Amino acid sequence: MKFLVDMGVSPHVCADLRAQGYDCRHIAEEGLERLPDRDILSKAREEHCVLLTHDLDFAELVAIGGTQWPSVIIFRLRNMRPDNIRRYLNEILRLHGEAIERGALISVTEGQARIRQLPL
Repeated sequence: MKFLVDMGVSPHVCADLRAQGYDCRHIAEEGLERLPDRDILSKAREEHCVLLTHDLDFAELVAIGGTQWPSVIIFRLRNMRPDNIRRYLNEILRLHGEAIERGALISVTEGQARIRQLPL
């Protein structure tokens, strides 16, 4: 599984994923900080990456796009520190890895993950 991490999520999350053996790139590492959301979503689709973000706009873009990929995980946590995101992400990958592989929009809040299969 490959990941593309948006600006609202710390680059440390990407480093943690790499340490676990995942392929992960952060938008800032690629010098794409100003890339529009629509283009970030296209990049994730083209490179078959799961997009990790804090930006709710991606839910709308996925719904409008009507495609089955990429999977998008939106973290809507009060505590966006890397260790907290890592804890939630590891649990989501463990419980919902197959859904993510098929294409899903996942919204993560404290104590809850809402999973919707794509296309919406």
